[in-house]
Amino acid sequence: MAGLEGGPKGGAEGAAPRGGPPRTKRDAGHYAIRIDRNGTWYHEGGVIGRKELVCLFASVLKRGEDGGYWLETPVERGRIDVEDAPFVAVEMCWRDCDCGDGKPRQCLSFRTNLDQIVTADAEHPIRVHLDPKTREPRPYVTIRPGIEARINRAVFYELVALGQTETVDGREVLGVWSEGVFFPIDEVGALDVAAE
Repeated sequence: MAGLEGGPKGGAEGAAPRGGPPRTKRDAGHYAIRIDRNGTWYHEGGVIGRKELVCLFASVLKRGEDGGYWLETPVERGRIDVEDAPFVAVEMCWRDCDCGDGKPRQCLSFRTNLDQIVTADAEHPIRVHLDPKTREPRPYVTIRPGIEARINRAVFYELVALGQTETVDGREVLGVWSEGVFFPIDEVGALDVAAE
């Protein structure tokens, strides 16, 4: 990627000619980059070991309308492969905070494997996908539009421990509150059955 290591080559690639329309972004096709299920980044089969470089790539990660993932700079973009979610939530912090109405509310913040911090709220929802056969949960939290972090198993157990029962659409649902928003995890009792 020309634009990621040292900036655009020559400083003018992709820049608008003086007085003319801006040039279009070059589609570089498919980069040989893959993010595995554990959030590890690979280039041409080898692990990208420099966290600073991974963080730089992550900062230009976008999600296409087709659901595909792209690394996109001002001058070029290229598709990459993502096995599950591009990030993993590896730690959770919960606290009671004042969300503006004077009442303390539970707030759940997550730290990703790249040290991004996000607090679950209406714009950063927690979502739990349940396998239709086994009902095994795969939990996620939205980092930014279209980009999620898979919540790892240890953090998910912490989340379940904070669970409360609410009635949603006439069903008893276990879920968690954060920033005044209720996020369903599963129907009451179903998680115990899935764990057996």
